[in-house]
Amino acid sequence: MDKAIKSAGTSAEQIIEWGTEHKIETCFDRAEKMKPCPIGESGACCRVCHMGPCRLVGKNAEEEARGVCGATLSTVAARNFLRMIAAGTSAHSDHARDMAMTLLSAATGEAKDFKITDVKKLYRVADILQIEFEGRPVNDVAKDVALKFIEDFGRQKGELNYIKRAPKKTQDRWRKWGIVPRGIDREVVEAMHRTNIGVDHDPDHLLSQGLRVALADGWGGCMVSSDITDILFGTPHPVKAEASFGIFKEDEVNLVVHGHEPTLAEIIVDVTYDPKMIEYAKSKGAKGINLGGMCCTANEILMRHGIPTAGGFTNQELGVMTGLIDALTVDVQCIMPAIVELSKKFHTKIITTSKKAMIPGAVHVEYEEHHAREIAEKIVKMAIDNFPNRTKKGSHITEKFPLIAGFSHEYIEYMQGGRWRASFRPLNDAIMAGRVRGVVGLAGCDNPRVPSTGLHKYLAIELIKNDVLIVSTGCGSAACGTAGYLTPEMALENAGPGLREVCEAIGIPPILHLGACVDNSRILTIVTAMAAEGGLSDEIGGMPAVGIAPEWMSEKAIAIGCYFAASGVPVIFGGESPVGASNEVTKIMTEVWFERFMGALHFEPDPEKMLAMALDYIDKAREMLKLRKYEPGKFGAERVLMDMAARREIKGSAHAGVGGINESES
Repeated sequence: MDKAIKSAGTSAEQIIEWGTEHKIETCFDRAEKMKPCPIGESGACCRVCHMGPCRLVGKNAEEEARGVCGATLSTVAARNFLRMIAAGTSAHSDHARDMAMTLLSAATGEAKDFKITDVKKLYRVADILQIEFEGRPVNDVAKDVALKFIEDFGRQKGELNYIKRAPKKTQDRWRKWGIVPRGIDREVVEAMHRTNIGVDHDPDHLLSQGLRVALADGWGGCMVSSDITDILFGTPHPVKAEASFGIFKEDEVNLVVHGHEPTLAEIIVDVTYDPKMIEYAKSKGAKGINLGGMCCTANEILMRHGIPTAGGFTNQELGVMTGLIDALTVDVQCIMPAIVELSKKFHTKIITTSKKAMIPGAVHVEYEEHHAREIAEKIVKMAIDNFPNRTKKGSHITEKFPLIAGFSHEYIEYMQGGRWRASFRPLNDAIMAGRVRGVVGLAGCDNPRVPSTGLHKYLAIELIKNDVLIVSTGCGSAACGTAGYLTPEMALENAGPGLREVCEAIGIPPILHLGACVDNSRILTIVTAMAAEGGLSDEIGGMPAVGIAPEWMSEKAIAIGCYFAASGVPVIFGGESPVGASNEVTKIMTEVWFERFMGALHFEPDPEKMLAMALDYIDKAREMLKLRKYEPGKFGAERVLMDMAARREIKGSAHAGVGGINESES
């Protein structure tokens, strides 16, 4: 891979070069100037008390080095890692709490701008939670569901409601090793307590709590958030959209939503289509209003409305540098404060909206769910009013790529047989026969310390060449989308022969965009359904499935990786290990976790080694399950995958679907 480039995206690299010519600094320049601290990078620095910071270094540091209190290197590395998991879980789960409160307010009528959009999904969730829904008013059911979810945050005893959604054998492993989470907040608080000065010093014990916190994220916060978002705004099904910086229009008002929370963004989508607002834009000289997204707020409205995306984390400064964004509204998580100072060189207004997150120099318009539309109208109007201030300064980009997104659990199940035959059996059969070698979840952030999005692109191409079906989320999806990788044609051009046949039969891309980073929980429910379908492993552990976060940078990614490892999925992170200073901690996360849970966590900076490790895990899982040995182009007997035309012949299937899905839309 060419190390001279800063981004593997051609449009992104063009803007970076323009910025260099105009002496504009970006995260890529700062990453080049600011080298990581080698002690902190490997987990060997402890700063949890004021006797430190203590640097545990030296030739025999693991055996001999001690902090002032006597803490060993392994204890320090494990504590640091547990704190990362707790922080990542806090981010996702606080998001989920807000979603639960919005659902409650919508159900009681307090948040008048929100309603229950997907009643079928509400009833499905109510059934899982053992809430009666037959014959009851929809809002009454929604209120009970919201209150049940809210219980998960403050519960002091027992188990999270959604733990029972996991396969029984997976649950049994969790209970055996004592990592079933109680309340989400309780687990996070206990993690912070354990890592305080003078509390928990056993690396294995600390990391076990880390897994418990992570499970509270995956089977709690993330899963709760995804389900509530579907209930309120609709369960996604495939939509066409576009990606990259070419989505911005020179003759329209360009408003971008950036961050992770979907509630305000959903109302902004509606407001931008308001004829009165469009007329107001025309009165300012614009031909209309063009809404785009960045990061996971982009994924939320992309999945449900086909709103185009300008990409992931490292694209936010570059978007401003096009000179075409009239307003960039941000909520929480992965927002670079640098965009405010950068915006002063252009005309872009940076608008913060969350009461939890303010940036000095930005305009603050605080979001409040009871006045959602009023606030959305104010923001859209601010973008319109700023349109006349636009200058010709900036790196204007025209390149953009088509994509297909919106592959929810429900739709993946439905697309394998229509309304009457929906199941995961065809996918299981394709894996058993060797047409599909295995499945990889390609997720995580994009990172300016490598050629940004480049590792995602490399792994995406190489995996599908090897007949591996990819499910993607978050900035991993954005990386694939801005490279033109999220279309069915991609299968014809690049996928291996078996995967190509499967994609052609179903009519899908070889890379399925599942949504935002919280939607990694969709992968959990998908592999659970595959286990229940039979023919493969009867638990998540042992599946020919691997998770990869090649360019991660956020603590949220660590929490996600750990809840997959605890659930039985081997996970590979790119870059240097944040616990690399400790061989003991590394062994626990790789060998011990695999022995206990059939999942593991690895850190590997070399993308070729990441690929080889992923394929090795998949092939060993196939061997352990006694599946047909994978050989490209050679397949065993399997059930026939019906194409779309055949499925439409099934009586009634063209008129109804699951969770608001209509087969005529597929």
